Amino acid sequence: KNPVIPAGDAAELLQRYPDLPYWPAGEDRLKLAAAWMIEQCGFKGAQVGAAGVSERHALVLVNHGAASGREIAALARRIRLAVEKRFGLRLEFEPRLVEFGPD
Repeated sequence: KNPVIPAGDAAELLQRYPDLPYWPAGEDRLKLAAAWMIEQCGFKGAQVGAAGVSERHALVLVNHGAASGREIAALARRIRLAVEKRFGLRLEFEPRLVEFGPD
């Protein structure tokens, strides 16, 4: 989920990362592009076992085969930790589960 933070905090990040996309998000707040931060951490298109990150959009986690829900969640936590370490922001999970086939 794209984090929304106070404009003053965002200004500090934008000084360090001037290419970081952002949008106004209410009075004195900015929404920052989580996908860009995930890409900067090297996860776009990455695969860990059968769990991976989409090559098209870094906010989308994919199952390339028989990854368990636990493996997908572990990859999500790994991404969140990397973004937090590099940018000082803790991303919120915004899961949308897509299932195919019979139950």
